[in-house]
Amino acid sequence: MATNAAIAALAALLVWVAGPVPFLVIHLPIVLIAGAAGVWLFYVQHQFEDTHWSRPPEWTFQYAAMHGASHYDLPRPLRWLTGNIGIHHIHHLSSRVPFYRLPEVLRDYPELGDLGRITIKESLGCVKLILWDEASQQLISLREAEARRIAK
Repeated sequence: MATNAAIAALAALLVWVAGPVPFLVIHLPIVLIAGAAGVWLFYVQHQFEDTHWSRPPEWTFQYAAMHGASHYDLPRPLRWLTGNIGIHHIHHLSSRVPFYRLPEVLRDYPELGDLGRITIKESLGCVKLILWDEASQQLISLREAEARRIAK
């Protein structure tokens, strides 16, 4: 609560010093870009080609954590900027591991590095994957769903 109050006070001070229009001209693009990046990170860490979705009794916490979230293998500067959130499968397995220790987990358990691993280039192909196909147990695009519907 204190952090939120301090941020609100700082924003109010900046609006008072610079005025509302200059404040918004600077602040609004920052918020929009950061918000879009956050949405993108959340999306590709859960909607990727080799993801896993299941229901009880097949569903288990460990398998869902390791295979239902990606390892978004980002370049080192982006890893730092995002607080290593690309190592999302480990985060799902144990959310109590601090972000700065996630690379150590991959170093100490290298077999975890390839689970659900996607690169930035590969993540761009995830945009179209929006529907879970129960029959094939994979995410598919609307176009693929329509093709499968017509083929039936």
